[in-house]
Amino acid sequence: MAPRGLATFSRRGFSGLLGGSAVLLAAPNVARAQAYPARPVRAIVTFAPGGTVDVYARLACQHLSQKLGQQFVVENVAGATGNRGTVQAARSTADGYTLLFALSTHAVNASVFNNLPYDPVADFVPINLSVSSTHVISVHPSLAAKSAKEFVADLKARPNQNYAHGGIGTQGHLLAERLKVTQNLDMVAVTFPGAGPAVQSVVANQIPSAWTTMASAGPMIAGGRLRALAVTGKTRSALLPDVPTMVEQGFPEIEGDTWVGIMAPKGTPGEVVSTVNREISEFLQQPAARQRLADVGFDVVNKGPAEFAQVLKEEMVFWKKVVEETKVRIE
Repeated sequence: MAPRGLATFSRRGFSGLLGGSAVLLAAPNVARAQAYPARPVRAIVTFAPGGTVDVYARLACQHLSQKLGQQFVVENVAGATGNRGTVQAARSTADGYTLLFALSTHAVNASVFNNLPYDPVADFVPINLSVSSTHVISVHPSLAAKSAKEFVADLKARPNQNYAHGGIGTQGHLLAERLKVTQNLDMVAVTFPGAGPAVQSVVANQIPSAWTTMASAGPMIAGGRLRALAVTGKTRSALLPDVPTMVEQGFPEIEGDTWVGIMAPKGTPGEVVSTVNREISEFLQQPAARQRLADVGFDVVNKGPAEFAQVLKEEMVFWKKVVEETKVRIE
């Protein structure tokens, strides 16, 4: 589902995201007679700065800090498609002072990696499935292709081209590999520790194309440093209304979005889960916050613990089939 009510993507608006968010999210800091949180909270982000989950986490943590009176401190623990940070979260004390901002690869990694050092369901408590972001196929402006069809034709005419993605098993990676299989293409995946570095590699003209989320590529597209060829949502993005979906361009199997959710180690007290979910839900209902999130390519989902758990199970089933089809595996 695309964000509504926004026709253009403001580069200036995005550049002011972090600097202006204090004014946007300012609210009375009501004193709370409660034990939690009594000290700063560690918020583990499983990918590099500038990527999808990082952008959302910084906005959400600023809100939590303001409303709950303690700092929620973002810590980027990138590596192994989110596994490095996720296992740290799983092994943390379940006292509410470690939260995990998980990308949708949380639902994929059990199918991609052998001997995963954590259980994505049993080792965590879901708190809030917060936002989603469609994927965009973007290329350096020097590339001749102006559409997905032209891009595929170019890949067939000039095989063995590289493409950038934000981690093995990310939805961008899997969708690119699905295109490779269904169109019988010779294209080479280049893995980065997050969508931010993947996008920068194309901006620098080191790699011709990237498969990342709108939240990570949008500013560079708005600034003319990347060209968008297609989005992978069910409908066009309100941020790029002139860019057709892959389905519209004749590739019906290339469809899927990325989500970001908040989790905690299994055994985290129920009152902590309720508090964080309540505050995040309030944040996601604020009109100004919703607009800010839309401005950077996010759709608000805002599902609580029970619904988040159900979505996670469904996503694990769906992406397992895609992994089997594309044979994306790490032994």
